[in-house]
Amino acid sequence: MATGIRGLKALVDKDAAMARAYRLAGRPASRKRPPGFASLLRIIVNQQVSTHAGRAIWQKLEIGLGVVTPETVLATSPRKLKGLGLSRAKTRYARELAERVASVDLDLDGLGELDDDGIRETLTRVPGIGPWTAEIYMMFALGRPDVWPAGDLALAQATKQLLGLRSRPTPGEMAEIGDAWRPWRTAAAIMLWHYYAHAGRTGGTGN
Repeated sequence: MATGIRGLKALVDKDAAMARAYRLAGRPASRKRPPGFASLLRIIVNQQVSTHAGRAIWQKLEIGLGVVTPETVLATSPRKLKGLGLSRAKTRYARELAERVASVDLDLDGLGELDDDGIRETLTRVPGIGPWTAEIYMMFALGRPDVWPAGDLALAQATKQLLGLRSRPTPGEMAEIGDAWRPWRTAAAIMLWHYYAHAGRTGGTGN
């Protein structure tokens, strides 16, 4: 992702904390996803579950549906979707999203024409899509360079460790901290997640 690489370089060049994170953890792998229904549904599937659990559920969906589209979701009974690993709530969210995309009530192809606030407002009208889900989609599927999911707990914990804070920052505090990394907050978030995973593997923060 050219924008991400440019943003990361800009952050490392100007910010000592980001430079330290990069030095310790190296460059993050690309997390680019193709825009569209499947990527958005996968983010919903990943809500409030571990990375491992989310991957396992998604694999079962791909096997069970053959291809994950609005049409295959709507052609599958709620009972079968739950059998493929979706919770009752996520089954409802999946079908609601599929109905809105199939009817073009939600025009995913047209999201790229909107500004960030417009995308966030449009997506969060859909049941099951809150700010976090919308922001992750904006970051990884739409490639928006200045998105900052201030309510993400792993991001807050990574920020605490990197900056040597006494406690994990609140979403409000995270919003203020993120201002220092504009207009490349997407790259900052990705670097922080990568640094947090590296710290977990090595058992330290490098501070």
